[in-house]
This record gives sequence, C-alpha cells and structure tokens, in this order.
Amino acid sequence: MDFTFKVLQNTRSIFKDIIENNTLEDLNKIPEGFNNNIIWNIAHTVVSHQLLAYKLSGLESSLSDELINKYRKDSKPNGDISQEDVNDIKNLLLSTVEQTKIDYSNSVFKTYNAYTVSTTGNTLTTIDEALQFIVIHEGLHYGYVLALLKAIKN
Repeated sequence: MDFTFKVLQNTRSIFKDIIENNTLEDLNKIPEGFNNNIIWNIAHTVVSHQLLAYKLSGLESSLSDELINKYRKDSKPNGDISQEDVNDIKNLLLSTVEQTKIDYSNSVFKTYNAYTVSTTGNTLTTIDEALQFIVIHEGLHYGYVLALLKAIKN
C-alpha cells in the first residue's frame, strides 16, 4: 500500500500547486461545454476519498456533512466559492491522505460495505480495493482539471 499512498500524496500535491498557481476566478470558472470547475473537481476528490474509504468502512468522515453534500457524486457547483473555502479545501488535500495512511497502518479499517462504482462497474469489497480505486478516480479528475485549465487559458 505504500505505493498507493505515495501516488495519492503526489496527486494531492499537484492539486495543491494548481490551487496556489491559479486565481480564485479561474478556480471557479466553468468554461463552455463543462459542468463544473477546477475547485469542484479537487474538492470532489477529497470528499470521494472520505466516502469510499471511511463511510463504506462504517467509520466517521473527518469532513462536515455540508462539505460532503456540496462535492459528492452527482453534485455540481452552486455559485462561486470564497477564497476561505478554497483555503480549507487546500488544507484538506494532504492532511486527509496522511490521516488515512495513519489509520490504515493502525488497522482502523476492519470492515467494508461492498460498493459498485459507476465509472468502471467494479465492486469494491475491501479497503485495499477502495484505496486502489481512489487513485484511479483522482487520476480521472486530474485529467478533468487539466482540460479545464486548458479551456480557461484559451
């Protein structure tokens, strides 16, 4: 699992750099032909990670219900978010991965409620499978973020 956590940390570091190197306006911009924006995609990865790893393991998420509902699957941006909210999301990027790594090494994840993901149709049955899928999911959203960056810079 060390490699999985390393990939997650690297992806989250890239997201952190994207937040730091773009304006609030660019992070919130929804270009023509897109349903969401850069900051929604980044926040969505944080929320999805918590739902797939913690909630499906019967554990509490460290995120508020408000944040989860705002960025969960099938949600969309509902207006621009503030710089304060962007900063909160940025702070969660690495801290949530680090906490999951600690919890994993301390065997906190004891059970897992099977869940079939809509993107690939695979059924996750263990925390290891969930963490592997989280890496794939974050890569998918990194691709969306790159497409959004290209669209807003044109």
